[in-house]
Amino acid sequence: QVELMESGGGLVQSGGSLRLSCAASRTDFNLLVMGWFRQHSGKEHELVASITPGTSTNYGDAVKGRFTISRDDAKNMVYLQMTSLKPEDTAVYYCNARSVYGDWGRLWGQGTQVTVSS
Repeated sequence: QVELMESGGGLVQSGGSLRLSCAASRTDFNLLVMGWFRQHSGKEHELVASITPGTSTNYGDAVKGRFTISRDDAKNMVYLQMTSLKPEDTAVYYCNARSVYGDWGRLWGQGTQVTVSS
């Protein structure tokens, strides 16, 4: 199990930017696939972006071209740079981790709230 701590959320106007950060506790962080999820009120967790140990990235259709995921293995950190934010991006954002051939963790941290005003 990886302990994850998200930060960087806040209130921003439509069209604005935010950078989310996630600190992970595992010493084999560099071998993990890291992902950012979001949860709209009353909905299931939605995968927003993921990044492999080889830094290949994948994005959900709703955020392609606007969000960028990155990682710093020396610091055990993963980031989500969000630009051109829209009101529909309002959600609680969580990071998660899995091994290359494994499943995403079923336990979620506290997340960080992102609110985009119109």
